[in-house]
Order: sequence, then structure tokens, then C-alpha cells
Amino acid sequence: MSDKLKIKLSIANRVYPLTIPPSQEEGLRKAAQKIDAMIKQFEQSYSVRDKQDVLAMCALQFASQTEQKTIDNNNLNEEVEEKLVALDKLLGEYLNS
Repeated sequence: MSDKLKIKLSIANRVYPLTIPPSQEEGLRKAAQKIDAMIKQFEQSYSVRDKQDVLAMCALQFASQTEQKTIDNNNLNEEVEEKLVALDKLLGEYLNS
């Protein structure tokens, strides 16, 4: 029995056959749906008809979201680290007194 799954995804009116682990199927199908929804949004909002331009805008949108999440996570990690250092200092001062 094969541990791979053969699926077909439709993105921008083109079908892409993929062979994937079954654990990736749901994520890939949801991603394809998000891409198609974003394509429709860009086509309606900006009257863009060239699929290559629309797909480039989608790629930029997804990449910027990923980068922003990384930046936000780094900022959150720095805040947590600062609070932990402050708490450690307070505990150290309390235990030394």
C-alpha cells in the first residue's frame, strides 16, 4: 500500500496533479481555495485580467502575511524574554533579602 495520495488541485482555472502525503491534503486544498478566493478579490477590486499579475499579487500577499507573522512572533518572544528577566531579577532580589 502506498503512503502517498494522488490529488488534483484547481488554481486559477488550471488543474495541478500532485502526489502528497495524506496528512497534507486538507492544508493544500484549503490553500488552493484561499488562492482562488484571493484571485477573485483582486480581479474584482483592481480590474486585473492578466492571471500572471493576479498570481504575483497573491504570492506577495501570502509572503507578506508570513513575514509579518514571523516579525510579530519575534517581537512577542522578545517581550516574553524581557518579562522573564525582570521576574527573575525580582525573585533573585526577594530571595537574597
